[in-house]
Amino acid sequence: MGRRYRSRRRPQQHQQRPESREDAADGDGKRDKAGWEGGYPEIIKENKLFERYYQELKIVPEGEWDQFMQALREPLPATLRITGYKCHAKEILHCLKNKYFKELEDLVVDGQKVEVPQPLSWYPEELAWHTNLSRKILRKSPQLEKFHQFLVSETESGNISRQEAVSMIPPLLLNVQPHHKILDMCAAPGSKTAQLIEMLHADMNVSFPEGFVIANDVDNKRCYLLVHQAKRLSSPCIMVVNHDASSIPRLQIDMDGKKEILFYDRILCDVPCSGDGTMRKNIDVWKKWTTLNSLQLHGLQLRIATRGVEQLAEGGRMVYSTCSLNPIEDEAVIASLLEKSEGALELADVSSELPGLKWMPGITEWKVMTKDGQWFADWKDVPQSRHTQIRPTMFPPKCQENLKKMNLERCLRILPHHQNTGGFFVAVLVKKSSMPWNKRQPKLQRKSMHTGEAAESNSSVSVEMRASAPTETSLTASAETVDRSVTVTDGDETMQRTQNLESDINKKDGVCGPPPSKKMKLFGFKEDPFVFIPEDDPLFPPIQDFYALAPSFPKMNLLTRTQEGKKRQLYMVSKELRNVLLNNSERMKVINTGIKVWSRNNDGEQFGCAFRLAQEGIYTLYPFINSRIIVVCIEDIKILLTQENPFFSKFSSETHRQAKDMAKGSIVLKYEPDAQKPDTLQCPIVLCGWRGKTSIRAFVPKNERLHYLRMMGVEVFREKKKEESTNKLEESQTDKEMDMECKTKELVNSDSQMEDELMQEPLENDKPQDSKNQTKC
Repeated sequence: MGRRYRSRRRPQQHQQRPESREDAADGDGKRDKAGWEGGYPEIIKENKLFERYYQELKIVPEGEWDQFMQALREPLPATLRITGYKCHAKEILHCLKNKYFKELEDLVVDGQKVEVPQPLSWYPEELAWHTNLSRKILRKSPQLEKFHQFLVSETESGNISRQEAVSMIPPLLLNVQPHHKILDMCAAPGSKTAQLIEMLHADMNVSFPEGFVIANDVDNKRCYLLVHQAKRLSSPCIMVVNHDASSIPRLQIDMDGKKEILFYDRILCDVPCSGDGTMRKNIDVWKKWTTLNSLQLHGLQLRIATRGVEQLAEGGRMVYSTCSLNPIEDEAVIASLLEKSEGALELADVSSELPGLKWMPGITEWKVMTKDGQWFADWKDVPQSRHTQIRPTMFPPKCQENLKKMNLERCLRILPHHQNTGGFFVAVLVKKSSMPWNKRQPKLQRKSMHTGEAAESNSSVSVEMRASAPTETSLTASAETVDRSVTVTDGDETMQRTQNLESDINKKDGVCGPPPSKKMKLFGFKEDPFVFIPEDDPLFPPIQDFYALAPSFPKMNLLTRTQEGKKRQLYMVSKELRNVLLNNSERMKVINTGIKVWSRNNDGEQFGCAFRLAQEGIYTLYPFINSRIIVVCIEDIKILLTQENPFFSKFSSETHRQAKDMAKGSIVLKYEPDAQKPDTLQCPIVLCGWRGKTSIRAFVPKNERLHYLRMMGVEVFREKKKEESTNKLEESQTDKEMDMECKTKELVNSDSQMEDELMQEPLENDKPQDSKNQTKC
């Protein structure tokens, strides 16, 4: 019946549509742009309940309410951040200032004068910029097409991140050092994670920093978006995992033959929130906003934050942040966390850490409002029928002395009208000692007991801990008792591993697969295993000999994603992440880790090595390579990046000489800047290439090619296809610079085809890569 009814309705709908078009064209014959945009009614940026709520809480200074509301109704300005850890960040900044920003001067788009981008006053070294251009204008305006192409291309190659200004604040306040172990609890889509990776690689001369980032997200699909973001930075120190942040498992690492619990030096806790600070870009919030959202999220936010501080090392720092202005999601969570910590946590005073940033101090008094507008100032006033919706932790602490000790005014609330940003909340917590519900555990574990007794005793301890802290998960394990037994309790899940089981795991020869289905429910795509290359694997000696790898090369950190058959790709991780992978395969679901350093090339076997270098990991690998290196000049780099397969004769005599004396196969092409020529590119470049019979080819991704050419002053702007076809004859007679641009275009269009023809490289078949592409599309 339903199908017949729909078939009858279709002719009626087609007949009615012309009438609706005529109605829309009534009056002056044009669609009212104020009421309709793109065929959808414009969302009215008003919400009386929102205004009533925040006026009552007085989070906005007196006399600034109108400016606050006006700022919320205006589009959010576009902001970008230059990747700070790469050595050519200064070159990108120079290119932006002296080329693209100058072209925006005196430009008018849709009747609006374009403001030249300005640096964010509080971001270090002028590496973050903002402009009044919205994303829509950037995408659709012909005058800005060149600038937009630059942004897209540089973003894809990892040199620029298009990130909201306020979201840059939490990583800065973490004060990350290269040796820190970092956990990002709710990481997707990954802009903050990228900042953390950059801070680890502050010194580009160190290929493997001692620290690492474990980036987690509960959404399996969003994890692949996170992988895509992290891959742009080509770091061996990032691992993406898929867990519920409120119950993310404790990990173990091997320290001098003993199992020890992994505590993090820095934790970023950017929790899910109602998002009313994002009204400027997510205009749906105007229509959907209600206090019920905050009431429903408060418990989850508190559980995630609690799990975070449990895994924080003593003396470590955790940043709690939301894109909400609501104290139920902000100060209430922090106050509850401080209260139950019994002095183990304190709010850090970070007022002087970001000079130039305008912020409002946290509030100490607030009330709770239901979705129908009913206010409650105290938990005792809440009727029994509301107890499932409103909880005691949502209210300020009753004891004024305890409230004063909490120093809630050290929290930061960023208001949109102060610096033309979104709304945001940040609190920085420092851990002074163990959490009170964990302090007695080592004493219990020191008692000598049999395995069965230990499990029984630990079960009772878990029950006791859950009774005293119902929102916590507890770990009843000690590194001192690993030789007897290891019992890990996370929520309601208890895992007991004896020494015999550990020896069985070690027999897997470095294979780190997904957790067994009986111990953890898996969602989303099933991941391929992470298999470390054994020391005696015959695969490695030919690679070592061909590239003359240094004795210090950490070959134990090489892994592949296949357990059987030919190994097509070789990846590399830091030794610290290797430690994490080998000791926690049963506890966590790893989505992706490591960077690709070698790819199998069947044609290479006849030249002595079946694996060619991969551009993705060349900056990590280069310090260990002592052979197959050709030092080139800047003109040679231009030829390599703009011509498909240039002959030796096109290069400088020195490059020709080096190539002539070298056997065929994969090579490294290194450019060193000349300090005597300050007008030329002043940052080193390392490219992967192939030395053929009479030619040399560079194997560099499209956007990375364009990036290097821009830095060398070569114009790489590509106009739209329609304009290209109409101006084809005129463009054929351009100068040398435009001729080089055309060559670049030909190279870009045939980039993937070239590699398949020459290298016969099989397509990447890793499931994480496939899934990542699906998410991106």
